[in-house]
Amino acid sequence: MKKIGLIGGMSWESSAEYYRLINEQVKENLGGLHSAECILYSVDFEEIEHDQQTGNWDRAGERLGQAALSLEKASADVIVICTNTMHKVIQSIEEKISIPVLHIADATANALKEAQIQTVGLLGTKYTMEQTFYKSRIEQQGIQVVVPTEDRRSKINEIIFDELCLGKMETDSRVYFQETIKQLKEQGAEGVILGCTEIGLLIKPEDSALAVFDTTVIHAKEAVNWSLKK
Repeated sequence: MKKIGLIGGMSWESSAEYYRLINEQVKENLGGLHSAECILYSVDFEEIEHDQQTGNWDRAGERLGQAALSLEKASADVIVICTNTMHKVIQSIEEKISIPVLHIADATANALKEAQIQTVGLLGTKYTMEQTFYKSRIEQQGIQVVVPTEDRRSKINEIIFDELCLGKMETDSRVYFQETIKQLKEQGAEGVILGCTEIGLLIKPEDSALAVFDTTVIHAKEAVNWSLKK
């Protein structure tokens, strides 16, 4: 079993979900009392979120690059960034280390292709929905990406940072996401990417009018497959 290095804390709510999912997957694959060999470096999200807000992505990339380097020195064999948005700085992270980083969008694109999805809706932070660093990875696989309207993107971003990252699961917000997913379906989406690792804490497959692609679940599974491959 290869060691998984997790860069977490963005937020710790979803990092805890990564830890649970990874260990459940290892147990499912190996049985008995097996659990994952993993190392977690949890950053202070307040600092990272400030860098996001001020557009200081270089400093955020430096912070996460140092976290990845610490994980490599601690004998991690692969890096998993436990957030969608901070894959914006993946190049800065990769430049600091000699071990691979498993890109969350690539794993998601593979799941979409397996499901034969040609057009997909994307929900996430405003950075993930509006910038190209994430969408382009999906689109490079021949999959069209559609996003909510501007006002809905703003409201979704607000829910993520003011509620989900703080562990608050509000019924009104669940309904808002459900309505947004229905609108994405009207835009031609055949499935929806939960492109923020906290959204899956609020929206389950049974809550959605579209097939759900929860990036936390997909990424955790990819990490375990990498760890256990011969």
